[in-house]
Amino acid sequence: MRALLAALLMLSVPSLAADLPSRIAQAGKLVIATFPNYPPLTFKDPATNARMGFDIELGEAIGRVLGVPVEWTEMAFVQMIPGLQTGRADLAMDGIGDLPARREVVNMVDYLRTGARFFVAAGSDVRAPTDLCGRKVGASRSTSWPADIAEWSARECAAAGKPPIVVVGTEGSIDTRTQLRSGRLDGGVQGDETMAWFQAAEPGAYVPIGGRFTTVLVGIPVAKAEPALRDAVRSAVAALMADGTYARLLAKWQLEPNAVPAVTVNGAP
Repeated sequence: MRALLAALLMLSVPSLAADLPSRIAQAGKLVIATFPNYPPLTFKDPATNARMGFDIELGEAIGRVLGVPVEWTEMAFVQMIPGLQTGRADLAMDGIGDLPARREVVNMVDYLRTGARFFVAAGSDVRAPTDLCGRKVGASRSTSWPADIAEWSARECAAAGKPPIVVVGTEGSIDTRTQLRSGRLDGGVQGDETMAWFQAAEPGAYVPIGGRFTTVLVGIPVAKAEPALRDAVRSAVAALMADGTYARLLAKWQLEPNAVPAVTVNGAP
């Protein structure tokens, strides 16, 4: 039955195998790097340890459209772009923000929109973002969020006549929430695509404060030396948007607010 379903799914999307670079076609696989600790984009099922999430399913769908199976390789977030440059992976999918500094070394095929958002532990006296001025707010140091917090603080806390936020770099989103629950942090910052997920996973534990205070595209990085692969991935994502796969995955993982109307490269059509 599973084989039949897989065959039917293959028939439901257009094939772009001819667009795939010969290097990957000859290898017979598409290697995608991820670090599965960022639900609902990429994480592991606690019961089976299987990878799952929006990025995992979208990556598998990209492979189907391009006519090759996907081989996932796990590596730390900070190793992903260097891994593309050294050939350890062909792509990376892990909720990676399309930031100007990253565009200097890779091309970003953009497929989601996100933004940083403050949150606090339930029971906190924080009611508005400016209530965090002068307090400790943490975010993953491997992201742009610590700098985003500092920039927001310099503008909004100063305008409110309050001291700046004390920005704390953490080891990741799990560490941020752990420190928040233990009281070592007064607030945290997270991409808004994950907010609904961890609120559902830990009911009553966290309260979002304010809306997103940044807007960033999320992309699939491709090495600058691989323009054919960049174009193939862009075409594959566009095909998945056109046939409804993208919309179905967004709905499954509660990511409709993070949808983009069309796939872009480096933020441009």
